[in-house]
Amino acid sequence: MGKKSRVKTQKSGSGAMAVVSPKEMMNLIAELLQKCSSAAASAGKEWEEYIQIRGLVERIRKKQKGMSIVFEGSREDHFPELMSWAKENGASCECFTVANFGKEGYGLRATRDIKAEELFLWIPRKMLMTVESAQNSILGPLYSQDRILQAMGNVTLALHLLCERANPASFWLPYIRSLPQEYDIPLYYQQEDVQLLLGTQAVQDVLSQYKNTARQYAYFYKLVQTHPTASKLPLKDCFTFDDYRWAVSSVMTRQNQIPTEDGSRVTLALIPLWDMCNHTNGLITTGYNLEDDRCECVALQDYKENEQIYIFYGTRSNAEFVIHNGFFFQDDAHDRVKIKLGVSKSERLYAMKAEVLARAGIPASYVFALHCNEPPISAQLLAFLRVFCMTEDELKYYLLGDRAINKIFTLGNSEFPVSWENEIKLWTFLETRAALLLKTYKTTSEEDRSMLEKPDLSLHSRMAIQLRLAEKQILEKALACGRAKRLYFQKKLEEGASLPCYEESDIALLENTEADAKLPVILRKVEEGQEIQVDEDSPLLNGMKVVYGTNEGTTEQHLEATVDLALFKIEQVLEKGGKGFS
Repeated sequence: MGKKSRVKTQKSGSGAMAVVSPKEMMNLIAELLQKCSSAAASAGKEWEEYIQIRGLVERIRKKQKGMSIVFEGSREDHFPELMSWAKENGASCECFTVANFGKEGYGLRATRDIKAEELFLWIPRKMLMTVESAQNSILGPLYSQDRILQAMGNVTLALHLLCERANPASFWLPYIRSLPQEYDIPLYYQQEDVQLLLGTQAVQDVLSQYKNTARQYAYFYKLVQTHPTASKLPLKDCFTFDDYRWAVSSVMTRQNQIPTEDGSRVTLALIPLWDMCNHTNGLITTGYNLEDDRCECVALQDYKENEQIYIFYGTRSNAEFVIHNGFFFQDDAHDRVKIKLGVSKSERLYAMKAEVLARAGIPASYVFALHCNEPPISAQLLAFLRVFCMTEDELKYYLLGDRAINKIFTLGNSEFPVSWENEIKLWTFLETRAALLLKTYKTTSEEDRSMLEKPDLSLHSRMAIQLRLAEKQILEKALACGRAKRLYFQKKLEEGASLPCYEESDIALLENTEADAKLPVILRKVEEGQEIQVDEDSPLLNGMKVVYGTNEGTTEQHLEATVDLALFKIEQVLEKGGKGFS
């Protein structure tokens, strides 16, 4: 199956590998694990914690210098072998080739005209790297005994990738050699690049990503060195932080969920060749054909010969693209900024507000989003703000009476205000909140634009500033919208205008006129401490949810477990990237 594996051990600057005693390394690993597993840093101390963790990681990286395994030659040297391997194993390769598209990096270029919706690419299951193939590999014995691997398929894929990379006879070697040697996600940023994100709404996710990855590495380094079933793993002799960071990044930027062979559930997978496609706005055009047992992709649009073939990764924000994919998309039609809102439990009307929200399927505390388009708030957020600003009499109106349930249905519809006073309050609140958030940034939008004009700006610094500016632009639009709406409803109140009345036939109108603004209706009570995860636009595949990124508006996904799993009560950082899949 092509050339033999060509690998080499990296050399340090002096020409020799770093030498460190096992005991010294284990002490550093233990210190890192303890630091990353301690209680979350208090508000305002997250950056200080990041600096401390990064300092420990850099000490470990310095001692591991020259110990990682890399492939000889450039990435481009391995593309012909990738194409040959794919063709030999049943993939379609006739109408495209891999090409360099400058700032966009490598992608697929059409070698003939391709019509919109034409099936141009398919990849059979045997070519995919999956959790199941990991279980059937040298990693299998450790997987069967470690509950963290069993609970975190993404981490399993990362270790599977490292084990196969070290195996000269691996079936997936042509694919693994074609992967980038480094990535542009924040795990690879210099400290000064990360610092540019301080004050942004995205910085907490960036800091958490680094902490979680460092914690995972420390845990698995210790496991590989001490667990009996890990003795035959190639990682036993060489498992550096840089190795794990590379594997984590490869999975984070590429993984998707596909159905298992019997279609009963989903599993995580890396999909060779297809993952070379770059992103553009559009619709998801990739699915899984269970009958033929292969991943299939149809063309998003007409492509002429020599044009780049794009796919749509999904409705992701630029924060998600930067943090989990490693690029900033200038024309992101789905960009948004997270905003955490909640009804204070100390408020006198808390119980009533929480009950109205529960009947609408909305938690009393939640991470919502402000959108780049108009209106900047979804129907779900509109409903929350209306309840948040209700008086006691207004709350009673939505809680009591025979038609109380039906009234709840109108909360997310912009056509049916609760009252003019309520509309004024909610838009004033949004205007004020956006203004306060804008004050947390250390630079102005104009200063950011000036910085972006500097020709010597590094790629990572540029992405950080672009993300920072994009957040501000969304907040500025929300502020302007809030002000305009406030003035509009103040005029309605002054004119003594009558409130619009709804008929019973109007109750089903649960969305604004604009697209992607739906209010989920879940008529059930929310118990204390229970979270409702609302996924506004996740695609479905054969009735199964396909996770290609974060759920819109959700906070970090957490694992609840005991003993060793308690170390990983963390955001599953690897499950937030990947490509668009349906």
